Amino acid sequence: AANHSYPSGAGSASLKQSIASFMQRRFGVTLDPGSQMTACIGSKEGIGHLPIAVVNPGEHVLIPDPGYPVYTGATIFAGGIPHTMPLRSENGWLPDLAAIPGDVVKNAKLMFLNYPNNPTSAVADLGFFETVIRFAREHDILVAHDAAYSEMFFDAPPPSILEIEGAIDHAIEFHSLSKSFNMTGWRIAFAIGNPEAISALATVKDNIDSGQFNAIQSVAAVALDQNEHESVRAMAGLYRERRDIVVDAMKSLGLEVTSPKATFYVWVRCPDGYTSMEFASKVLDVCGVVVIPGNGFGEQGEGYFRFALTVNTDRTKEAMERLKGMSW
Repeated sequence: AANHSYPSGAGSASLKQSIASFMQRRFGVTLDPGSQMTACIGSKEGIGHLPIAVVNPGEHVLIPDPGYPVYTGATIFAGGIPHTMPLRSENGWLPDLAAIPGDVVKNAKLMFLNYPNNPTSAVADLGFFETVIRFAREHDILVAHDAAYSEMFFDAPPPSILEIEGAIDHAIEFHSLSKSFNMTGWRIAFAIGNPEAISALATVKDNIDSGQFNAIQSVAAVALDQNEHESVRAMAGLYRERRDIVVDAMKSLGLEVTSPKATFYVWVRCPDGYTSMEFASKVLDVCGVVVIPGNGFGEQGEGYFRFALTVNTDRTKEAMERLKGMSW
């Protein structure tokens, strides 16, 4: 019967304690369950509502390009002005903060980041996050780090931006159980970090939604409390196997690709002479295989396409065999 009442919008006490324990075990980050976290109905919902909570109309929001389209859409809905930060291969798919125009920085309120990255699969290290926090402190900008793929890694575990000293004053971080625990349709995630930003986000949510179903919050707590997350590592092993199949196939075709260290995506440069859409359309028409054109993630994604490793291994092998028979 308790599960059929209105839930706590910010998250049940048990879920919050599990979040705090997970962050301490995994990242060595200590959080106050009462003021430094809120549950989300999927990280997309939290990310989508954040600009409404912290951005005034006419203020700039710094957005990675290529990047998750919700960052831009949410900014526009809030009346903010998107300013894209190009991510390029020569810079390890990290933004060049020094290249952001001074007038934009002065007017900026929020910066979105996402590592491990969708769509490029790039991983950021603590040195980069230290640079980001210094930048945020200097310019009074809130950093929203989308860490949805933090547990989908193949070798070294990616860090949390909240591991950086003083980051709690300038950053919040989103974690998604959709990716880590295959709970996509359950719609459960959490935001953690700066208490003022968390409070503002929770206030917006209190006026829009009524929280996630209590039973799902309970399941999420159990997932976070798993011993060493053995099921998550097993799933990452499957993604690694599929990654190697795709990367080997792309290299055999002479396409430029870097084997990802995390996520379940493979980011590949199109053959010379093709736009992203032209190549994705040809792959679909000739091979019956779906890839995502890179320009769907922003202007800087033009000339690339993305594979997802979420299809079973036999189908992945079949798709690669079809592609090997293609010419351009």
